[in-house]
Amino acid sequence: MAKLSVNINKIATLRNARGGNVPNLVQVAIDCQEYGAEGITVHPRPDERHITTQDVYDLKRVVKTEYNIEGYPNERFLKLIEEIKPEQATLVPDPPGVLTSNAGWNTVEHFDFLSDVIHKLKTMGVRTSIFIENDRELLEYAAKTGVDRVEFYTGPFAEDYALNKEEAIAPYVESARICKELGLGINAGHDLSLENLKYFKENIDGLLEVSIGHAIISDALYFGLENTISMYKNLLK
Repeated sequence: MAKLSVNINKIATLRNARGGNVPNLVQVAIDCQEYGAEGITVHPRPDERHITTQDVYDLKRVVKTEYNIEGYPNERFLKLIEEIKPEQATLVPDPPGVLTSNAGWNTVEHFDFLSDVIHKLKTMGVRTSIFIENDRELLEYAAKTGVDRVEFYTGPFAEDYALNKEEAIAPYVESARICKELGLGINAGHDLSLENLKYFKENIDGLLEVSIGHAIISDALYFGLENTISMYKNLLK
């Protein structure tokens, strides 16, 4: 059964819209775990438009499952990882000001940089993951960096799912086969939802973890957070 990590960026976005501490991000993280989530994911961007630096430290006290910190590996990010030592650091190639993560790493072009970062993270004892798209060469170079896992960027799958789900999933099935050949663990995230998650899980051999935020928080408006997490976990069985 693949693990469900809940990305709570949207909770921080809602809180920041009014200032103060409502909703309480730390309490939501506690609740998500109590309701069955096996991990908490945050992406602290430099402009702190949702998750702040202080949030990252505050959450360290309460995340008892797996803490996954995403971000571009600049000095600020690496300092956070070194001091907090989460279970996982997911490297995302976000340029400044991007609205959401919408592309994976070019592991060929950035091979030396990523290899150096991966080495630093491993000396900290942190599991590593690279946000990536479906391409054999990119996956092969990811493996050469020494990274533990890759996170499939599933935006294209979600976009094409309603049109032709067999065609939408095919590149990911092939990438999963390549990852198994290369010894890479598989995570996935971006626009996975109640509509498409079950089909994705059933077709991706070796899927270890999905990170879902926007869809879970949106569905929770209708179904409640506890029920929504249960619904997503059922799809991963």
